[in-house]
Amino acid sequence: MKKIIFLFLILISFKLAAQEINIIPQPVQLKPNPNELPFKIDSTTVLYSNDSSATASIEFLQNYLSLNYKFKLKTTRIPDINRTNAINLILSDKISNPKEYILTVTNKSIIIGGRSDTAIFQGIQTLIQLLPTSKHFPLQIPAVSITDYPRFDYRGMHLDVSRHFFDVAFVKQYIDYLAMHKMNYFHWHLTDDHGWRIEIKKYPKLTEIGAWRNGSIIGLWPGKGNENIKYQVLTNEIKITPKDAVIKTDGIRHGGFYTQEQIKEVVDYAAKRYITIIPEIEMPAHSMALLAAYPELGTEPNKKYTVAETWGMMNKYNNVLQASDTTFKFLENVLTEVMDLFPSPYIHIGGDEAAKVWWKQSAVSQQIMKANGLKTESELQSYFIRKMEKFVNSKGKTIIGWNEILQGGLAPNAVVMSWQGEKGGIESARQNHKAIMTPENTMYFNHRQFVKEDSLAANKFSPLIDVYNYEPIPTELNAEQAKYIWGAQGCLWTEYITTPAKVQYQLFPRLDALSEILWSPKDKLNYPDFQKRLKTQFKRYDLMGITYSKRYLEN
Repeated sequence: MKKIIFLFLILISFKLAAQEINIIPQPVQLKPNPNELPFKIDSTTVLYSNDSSATASIEFLQNYLSLNYKFKLKTTRIPDINRTNAINLILSDKISNPKEYILTVTNKSIIIGGRSDTAIFQGIQTLIQLLPTSKHFPLQIPAVSITDYPRFDYRGMHLDVSRHFFDVAFVKQYIDYLAMHKMNYFHWHLTDDHGWRIEIKKYPKLTEIGAWRNGSIIGLWPGKGNENIKYQVLTNEIKITPKDAVIKTDGIRHGGFYTQEQIKEVVDYAAKRYITIIPEIEMPAHSMALLAAYPELGTEPNKKYTVAETWGMMNKYNNVLQASDTTFKFLENVLTEVMDLFPSPYIHIGGDEAAKVWWKQSAVSQQIMKANGLKTESELQSYFIRKMEKFVNSKGKTIIGWNEILQGGLAPNAVVMSWQGEKGGIESARQNHKAIMTPENTMYFNHRQFVKEDSLAANKFSPLIDVYNYEPIPTELNAEQAKYIWGAQGCLWTEYITTPAKVQYQLFPRLDALSEILWSPKDKLNYPDFQKRLKTQFKRYDLMGITYSKRYLEN
């Protein structure tokens, strides 16, 4: 009878433990261990590693436990084959795939094994999701065996700090969110029409003038869906006049920038989370903040440019940089300082939404085109991008650009980030260039999550299910071409996002969906199952104090 009761208790314990295994992104292989009771973390549990390269993983886990459970584990580097009640981080060359980790939980120990410290770190993120979402001690971890590795090499997320500035503390927090979802690239949008956010010592006016604007547009750009927008090209300006439009700004000075020391601090912080930061310096368009500081670089050098206060349709018609040797030298000096700060092998140079009208009506631009045998303004844009790519390549780095860099001919070594649907990514892959898929209709997380939102957001709709059902490899590509789809990225533009809480609201849970489609095997994707696992994730967000929409809990 006692034996039957004991077996019954084991089964009940397993059932309770199994209910807690709700991991996002879904691992490649997950097997609950029915013959094992849960592992219990208490004040006597020891954290062991056999290699100093696991230090970043140890620190991340300790910080998570400290912030959310108010305790830390004891650590040791002393091996002990008889040790129990231990979490063991083991680097081993017996695991052939450097991206793979193996996580095994028994009632006596937890082992995370990997060939690389990166793999160990990803295993730590899975361990965190095995922790209970309440603070009842001891912390019980269900017995399980997991083998896991990513589907795509590029798993990216973007943050625009030009439209609204976010301080270093929050940028670090944002990086932690990415790390916990096994993302490995952070695209930092540092410059745009509305603010220049990085200190460049050679050109101090970029932050003295370009980092500040005198107001921000109130509400959405006039015109539902912008159907009534009409624009007229004049001699020196472009006017965009929606029917009966009243465009107001709040008159509140907004701005800020990161010092080079702060940039180094954030880069180091991300590196310890195995995240590469890709900085973006916009050119030749989206440069009004630059032109406000150095107007001689524009197509109208005698004009007084100002840092832009409105967004929406106006973005597409703002002035552009002149494709002159003076401009190229300026940008080379800027990028030299940027590349000295960011060890990333990739530099994003923008290249999107360049209004060709400014080059068309500029006598200097036309002379440049004639001197270089360029027939169209699109060829002039390609000339501009190729000049900058040659310089970046000379520094041992590769450029990334939005899909408009395909106009007039793709630069020889460029990576294309496809935002206007998938066409740019498809064209890039067919030319044997890497492509990152970030189509606006699904991957822009500044869009509304629901048809009707309680707060202001971009006037487009990108629901969670669409993010989850997105397949980064287009069916138009054959198997060889598909190899050039490096991965995908979510973008968070902050025109209507002014606070960290709003960033969180727009990010979660779409980041969960993105992480799963980029990490998990395609045949593992299952939206109803994802929704079930998401309920546990929401409890974890409650524990962490993260803002998300409670409307998802209604489903």
